[in-house]
Amino acid sequence: MEALGINVPGLIGQIVNFLILFFLLSKFAFKPIVNMLDQRAARIKESLEAAESVRREASNAEQRLQVQMDAARQEGQALIAQAERLGDQIKEGARLDARKEAESIVAKARADLQVERETTLSALRREFAEIAILAAEKIINESLDKEKHKRLIDDVLQDSPLLRR
Repeated sequence: MEALGINVPGLIGQIVNFLILFFLLSKFAFKPIVNMLDQRAARIKESLEAAESVRREASNAEQRLQVQMDAARQEGQALIAQAERLGDQIKEGARLDARKEAESIVAKARADLQVERETTLSALRREFAEIAILAAEKIINESLDKEKHKRLIDDVLQDSPLLRR
C-alpha cells in the first residue's frame, strides 16, 4: 500500500487513535452532550407549549373580558333607561301634584271670591235698604215700621236685575 502512498503503521495508529477517541467521546462526551441537547430540546418544547398555553389563555381572557364589558355595557344602558323612566315618572308625578295644587288654589280662590261676593252683596243690600228707608222717611215725612220697610226693600231688591244672584 505504500505504492498508493498510504503508510500502514501510520494508518493503523490513526485508526487506533480514532477508536480510542471515539470510545472516550462516546463514553464521556456523547451521552452528556446528547442528554444536554435532549434536555434543551425538551425545555424549548415546554417553552413553546407554555407560550401556546399562555396565548390561548390570553385569548380566552380577552374573550371573557369582552363578554364582561358587553354585559356591563348592557347593564349600564339598562340602568340609564331605568333612571330615565324613573325621572319621567317623577316629572309626571310633580306635574300632577302641581296641577292638583293649582286646581286647589283656583277652587279656593273661587270659594273666597264667592264668599266675598256674598258678603259685598249683603252689605250693599243693607246699605241700600237703609238709604231707601231714609229716603222714604224723608219723602213721606213720617216714620214707617222698619219691618214693613225691610220687607218692601227685600221684595224690590229681589225684583231688581242689578242685584239678583
